[in-house]
Amino acid sequence: MNKSPDAERMEKIVSLCKRRGFIFQSSEIYGGLNGAWDYGPLGVELKRNLKNYWWRVMVHERDDVVGMDGSILTHPEALKASGHVQGFTDPMVDCRLTNQRFKADQIPRQSGTVFTYEFARDAMPSAAAFEALAYLAETDAEPQINKPLDLSDSISLGLRIVDRRSLSIPAPTKEPESIESFFLSLATELVRNPQSGWEEWEEKFRLGYSVGERAVCGDSFHVLVRAGESESKAKKTAQTFYQKRGLKLPVVSLLSKEAVKESRDFNPENGAELTPPRDFNLMLETHLGAVADESSKVYLRPETAQSIFVQFKNILEVSRKKLPFGIAQIGKAFRNEINPRNFTFRSREFEQMELEYFCRAEEGMKLLDYWLEERLKFYENIGIPRGKLHAREVPDEERAFYSKGTYDIEYDFPFGRQELEGVAYRTDYDLSQHQTASGKSLEYFDEATKQKFIPHVVEPSAGVDRTMLALICEAYSEDEAPDEKGKMEMRIVLRFHPRMAPIKCAVFPLLKNKEPLVTKAKEIVALLRPHMYVFYDETGAIGRRYRRQDEIGTPFGVTVDFETLGEKDAALRDTVTIRERDSMKQERVPVKDLPHILLSRVS
Repeated sequence: MNKSPDAERMEKIVSLCKRRGFIFQSSEIYGGLNGAWDYGPLGVELKRNLKNYWWRVMVHERDDVVGMDGSILTHPEALKASGHVQGFTDPMVDCRLTNQRFKADQIPRQSGTVFTYEFARDAMPSAAAFEALAYLAETDAEPQINKPLDLSDSISLGLRIVDRRSLSIPAPTKEPESIESFFLSLATELVRNPQSGWEEWEEKFRLGYSVGERAVCGDSFHVLVRAGESESKAKKTAQTFYQKRGLKLPVVSLLSKEAVKESRDFNPENGAELTPPRDFNLMLETHLGAVADESSKVYLRPETAQSIFVQFKNILEVSRKKLPFGIAQIGKAFRNEINPRNFTFRSREFEQMELEYFCRAEEGMKLLDYWLEERLKFYENIGIPRGKLHAREVPDEERAFYSKGTYDIEYDFPFGRQELEGVAYRTDYDLSQHQTASGKSLEYFDEATKQKFIPHVVEPSAGVDRTMLALICEAYSEDEAPDEKGKMEMRIVLRFHPRMAPIKCAVFPLLKNKEPLVTKAKEIVALLRPHMYVFYDETGAIGRRYRRQDEIGTPFGVTVDFETLGEKDAALRDTVTIRERDSMKQERVPVKDLPHILLSRVS
């Protein structure tokens, strides 16, 4: 089956991430840890650039936001108050064919015809039938059975009996029904036309091949065949289902066919039925102290938000902020996802960038729209165009019960449109819950009105890993560029915005065996390093060095050549060429101006 262009693009991105040191499968040498990822030298730089820019925009450039860094280990009472212990679950379903797990609410609605199979029996002869076949097919009275007989052996023996007795029974096909029909016909003919001295074994074969002696699976099974798919798919899927339950050659019994519309009861990948939904708790727990019992249980936080709410009063007092104001946090969170997938998009260990922006109740809806626009601007400023972003207003039936309004900011990934960030108006639910559960006041005192009240909160919550993946997907590009001989070849480029690029500038001496060039290049590296992350490369042809940097998204390359040394033109001494990644254009600039020029272009 041919893969879609988007699927091929995603495969290339995943391959590039490993090949160039952005992202590795966690514990890969031990077979990998599903839903966990390690960031390599370039990945950690990209991640740090993203987080630093978020912190700069959300905290350092504002007067109304302060930061905190809460503990990952979370008191169980805090998560009981927030509703996570009782309600932080996902409905889980399993595919009855493959045992693959899904979140029930992510199964698409499907229409088609449902084939219901009530049971299956095995067309494979029983051990007693095998033994009888061996005796009846041999010329000697006592056959030598030195190996376990398989299907081909049993058919060969059956065909030998048919030939020896001149019976009018055609050879079977590979289909279980045909094989069953062959052996049933043989049993009937042997009993109908017995041979003297063989009656005992003829009767043993008949009884040994009866349904009561063969393996049977009584589990019912349903298969959805969508419009345009062959009905034979249902039978093949059912046969595979019964094979996994021990039948070698299942003869399936079709009970009914029924048209269905908008059903979520079937695996979208193969049409096999799913188990009924059951709740699956997403939180990961551990124990503190020497004894692992209920009193020592704590949780790895499922979100960073709760530590902000729990510390609201302390931060309010020390920061002396007035409403509206926010508390920002970047940190790890953990969720025992049912089905981690789409590379790093859905993981069990991930990082969040969250802001809890506290306000008066009457300001909530206005601030919801304000923060939506602010967050859309943020993504544009890191290189994700507005045209690839979609602000989806979450309908009432999908919102959390305490939310008065929620937007999902979605991005067009190669694997489909998916959520990058949620912007939610959570009302006063969280602070009210913690105040009630702890018995401690979390009220805000308004000096102007002399009133106490629990603030409402608007929460922009972004995923670091998801945003990183969006940056890489958006940056990945293929074009053509000339090699050293002028021949056009494919070029892979990561077109990161310069402020996000892991390496800002690469410095190259034109030749590594010319000491003056190397010395000058290293001087330039030392000049630039206090201002940005710089990479030095002297290995290979200059064109190949450019390509290596293009592939990891380095926006600028500085080349030290003989003009830099003043050998060809004294007026060009202490100048270098700057090559721009996307256009591949080059310009010559003085070395002393490099920090200013590059810093202005990076920012």
